[in-house]
Amino acid sequence: MRVLVLHAHPVSESFNGALHRRAVERLEAAGHDVDDCNLYAEDFDPRLTREERLGYHDIGANTAPVQGHVDRLRAADALVLCYPVWNFGYPAMLKGYFDRVFLPGVSFTMDQGQVRPCLHNIGKVAVITTYGGSRTRAILMGDPPRKLANRVLRVIVKPGAPFSYLAHYDMNRSTDETRRRFMHRVGQAMDRF
Repeated sequence: MRVLVLHAHPVSESFNGALHRRAVERLEAAGHDVDDCNLYAEDFDPRLTREERLGYHDIGANTAPVQGHVDRLRAADALVLCYPVWNFGYPAMLKGYFDRVFLPGVSFTMDQGQVRPCLHNIGKVAVITTYGGSRTRAILMGDPPRKLANRVLRVIVKPGAPFSYLAHYDMNRSTDETRRRFMHRVGQAMDRF
């Protein structure tokens, strides 16, 4: 299976960077063809330009500025996202990727005023993420990152595609042991992906 791994963390030596490396290593060891897209290392520009916004619904022309990323997304059979939760949302780099790459004609179409998902080439999704705060705090806030993943990503991919959300909460007070356990959990999930 061709797996597009999207990673969004500016510090490669971080725990999130280590999670990213583990995911890629285990996916490759399991025999998957991995397209490792490290948005920071590739210097992806997350800013949607004026021209891009004006041409947002011009299917075909709207993909020109990000054609390489669109091609990679369309070539993927599965998607793995590895990123930290910051301020109860995606890092700006990843949010910008969604704004610029998940375009009309790519992730959805408009058909007589109805939005229709169209990333049906993606047959499996996994999210690997870290939160600074506790799970309780995330729940009290409504856990927007989990909702975004479960309610947006799940809907635009192949209907019924397996979906997993692996989160390490309370990174601000994590220990070597909690990080080791989560790293093990991520490795096992990627072995079975």
